[in-house]
Amino acid sequence: MNDSKYIYLDNAATTPMDPRVIEEVTKHFRETYGNSSSLHSVGQKAGQVLLKSRETIASLINANRDDIFFTSSGTEADNIAIFGVSSKSKERGNHIITTSIEHHAVENPYKELEKKGFEISFLPVDKYGLIDLKDLEGAINDKTILISIMFANNEIGTIEPIKEIGAIAKKHDVIFHTDAVQAFGKVPIDVNEMNIDLLSAAAHKLYGPKGVGMLYIRNQGVREGWGKYIAPIMYGGGHEREIRPSTVNVPGIAGFAKAVEIAKEEMEKEMERQIRLRDRIINFATTNIEDCYLSGHPTQRLPNNINLGFKYIEGESIVLDLDVEGIATSTGSACSSKSLDPSHVLLAIGLKPEDAHGSLRVSIGRFTTEGDIDYLLEKLPFVIERLRKISPLKKGVKYIFDETAINHHH
Repeated sequence: MNDSKYIYLDNAATTPMDPRVIEEVTKHFRETYGNSSSLHSVGQKAGQVLLKSRETIASLINANRDDIFFTSSGTEADNIAIFGVSSKSKERGNHIITTSIEHHAVENPYKELEKKGFEISFLPVDKYGLIDLKDLEGAINDKTILISIMFANNEIGTIEPIKEIGAIAKKHDVIFHTDAVQAFGKVPIDVNEMNIDLLSAAAHKLYGPKGVGMLYIRNQGVREGWGKYIAPIMYGGGHEREIRPSTVNVPGIAGFAKAVEIAKEEMEKEMERQIRLRDRIINFATTNIEDCYLSGHPTQRLPNNINLGFKYIEGESIVLDLDVEGIATSTGSACSSKSLDPSHVLLAIGLKPEDAHGSLRVSIGRFTTEGDIDYLLEKLPFVIERLRKISPLKKGVKYIFDETAINHHH
């Protein structure tokens, strides 16, 4: 690895903690050590920090303070939403609508529910990764209890038409959950305007600490009380109003709130800056590197996400070679990067398996500079050229797609 310079461009997997957040968390580790459920003043102090954090985080998405429930991760928030609604709504129906490009934290719970007799409709997406709203409306029946569609895709960055999806869900009186882990704090979200009933997010995707997430649960109108349409999936003490029992991680949550405060303040100018850097990478690569194309929507995408496909080479090789040059990138979802399967997201948007293997995800962040992009664009063409020279997949060589080899690890 190039020690003199290391450039981190894998912010979709996780972000480095903002120094301001580290300071906040450290302060609370020292000062706020009480159990927020305890009656004494040390516990009360922790309770106050929790209350203030709930307010700050709710304000980012125009939610009510009491509708924010803290979890240990985005994955846990997704699981509580999915299993919580499905177990509570069994009498009402057993049909759920989702998409073919969800994160594994959503996809795998649905596969589990299928085994338990639930009917799951996995909506297809177009070549940009967008669902068809007519497909969505057509899939709803009188047994539909939940629509669960991600806000923005973690691999290709495409932002779904969330407001329109929310309107369809509301019209048919179906609960709407969105996994907003990638979008939260990066683009504007308004749960009321978008008719979102459940929303999952995680602190470590916006320069906050790992091990902290949250689930927003709407509590108004037709669905009085959270308990009316969601059941806990863990049982314990009374923390988080029994939706997520266990002693609350107050320092981590205070860090999450600090990260949200910063994101809210800096979002507008940060979006502009990142879009400029993002488009610079996309334009350079697709113009100057042969057989290179963008995956995901050209404009309706996260400000920080760039997913490039390079024919005739493996994405893993590109990631490893860039790492040697001192640049961190990834091939797709961080959660499945050790898997040899082609990405289910890239297959869903219509890429051939051999092309899906040649994808590179570059995700920029708050600490990415213009100079970092210069360095990436200087190194990338050489890495691609070097790998293509030694590639058995290069033009004229037939690619043998051996499914048995790929699936042997399951």
